[in-house]
Amino acid sequence: MRHARFIARTVFVQNNDVEAACRVLNRILGKEGILDQFRRTRFYEKPFQFRRRINFEKCKAIYNEDMDRKIQFVLRKNRADPYPGCQ
Repeated sequence: MRHARFIARTVFVQNNDVEAACRVLNRILGKEGILDQFRRTRFYEKPFQFRRRINFEKCKAIYNEDMDRKIQFVLRKNRADPYPGCQ
């Protein structure tokens, strides 16, 4: 099934506020990358553009993973002196 991400995605309209429901739906679609995929497939993507985008996404994922690891290292709880330099 090509659209498995849409299963169990229901947005309720509360108090006849359709705009708020649209914002929630757009946020869900944006987080899952469906809007980006739609925008990419609207026009033909040349092979060099495809390779450039894929390489950029790989580099970005590696960078984000490295930064998350560094942040978790700094925020760990079992440090001997959690605030060095402060008395």
